[in-house]
Amino acid sequence: MNGLTFVLLVLGIGLAFLVFNHDSGQTLGLSNDEFGRFIYLLPIAGLLGAGILAGRRGGLSQSLRYIAIWLLIILALVAAYLYRDDARGFAARMYAGLVPGSAVVVTSEGGNEVIIHKTMGGHFQANVAVDGETLPMLVDTGASAVVLTYEDAARIGLDPAELRYTLTVMTANGRASAAPVSIDEIAIGPIVRRNVRAMVAEDGRLDQSLLGMTFLATLGSLQMQTDELRLRD
Repeated sequence: MNGLTFVLLVLGIGLAFLVFNHDSGQTLGLSNDEFGRFIYLLPIAGLLGAGILAGRRGGLSQSLRYIAIWLLIILALVAAYLYRDDARGFAARMYAGLVPGSAVVVTSEGGNEVIIHKTMGGHFQANVAVDGETLPMLVDTGASAVVLTYEDAARIGLDPAELRYTLTVMTANGRASAAPVSIDEIAIGPIVRRNVRAMVAEDGRLDQSLLGMTFLATLGSLQMQTDELRLRD
């Protein structure tokens, strides 16, 4: 029986025991979690022992070399398991930093947080799902409401030409007229809000849609740091 067959056999038997004793919560006097860890470590110990025995044929120095290699492998596996959540978070932060608008979702103190990183232009921009369409939006605490551009309003199924532009708003391009609308659903990561009051800017008066206070004011908290913005549901 080669080493791979031994490892698969042990894991298969252990899995069968766990499946059979799932409802009881215990296997061979151990809790299922403890038994699972034991089954996980047993093949590693077996492979370590096999490496030591193989190394004995090459003398003491060869045996010590095998032991050191296997200890490093075991430590790497343990570290990867213990810090798997941190590794996922690091990878997500790297991706968000490289791809503007990508939000990072983390679990903090029992709740979900969405982290938005500042773009090269110095703004907080996020890809937001609005009625099923993903729109790049600027997070703007100075905007009293969610404001859609004329083009984005058409993307989510509104007919901006038929709207009544009865409101006056200030934009980066100056004073403009806007039409009041209601958005069925806005989501950024796991944070979802429904029936959100919003406005549609008249054609050509807004360069990018704004995620304003009719959405932001519903959050549990909004924390702005030097290069990141944290939104908590």
